Amino acid sequence: MNPAWPVVLADGDIALRPIRTRDQRAWRDVNRRNRDWLRPWEATVPPPSPGTPVGQRPTYRQMVRHLRKEAAAGRMLPFVIEYQGRLVGQLTVAGITWGSMCSGHVGYWVDKEVAGRGVMPTAVALATDHCFRVLGLHRLEVCIRPENGPSRRVVEKLGFREEGVRPRYLHIDGAWRDHLVFALTAEEVPDGMLRRWHQARRRTPGE
Repeated sequence: MNPAWPVVLADGDIALRPIRTRDQRAWRDVNRRNRDWLRPWEATVPPPSPGTPVGQRPTYRQMVRHLRKEAAAGRMLPFVIEYQGRLVGQLTVAGITWGSMCSGHVGYWVDKEVAGRGVMPTAVALATDHCFRVLGLHRLEVCIRPENGPSRRVVEKLGFREEGVRPRYLHIDGAWRDHLVFALTAEEVPDGMLRRWHQARRRTPGE
């Protein structure tokens, strides 16, 4: 069992909570409206051999069952993002590794309608503080396609370090794509990521 899960994290109008089976309609609605905006950044399953079609994505219910199993085993934190009580995206801390590494990686997407309102940086800050202060992880990383400007701005605003390029790292939108690696360790945010984000917003009104 995972003692740090399930959990709800919130800051003002923004909240992270566990994904649920009954979120299916809202989750599908957001995905459908944002299909063209999200497609260039979404993971795809590569074909098993030349000439075969790209693998099929799991159904929503299959996805939720898998995420719940991984969360219960302590390998993942599968959140949905709410803004003013409405589901607007998803954030997952995955690949959680213990032992001498104590690390995980963060992936996320958000409704284009609320982009630019600080929703995603706040969500990532909430998840980061939970991972470092409650879960006990030491390092988090975010891997982003170089072309994904909005996603890069999220980690840049929060002060994640750019560590380099991972060539052909993930299968995205039908091909193997290079990714930039951004990382952060617990020592770099001793007072908490959310506090640092709030301070940055006060220094730069409108963020």
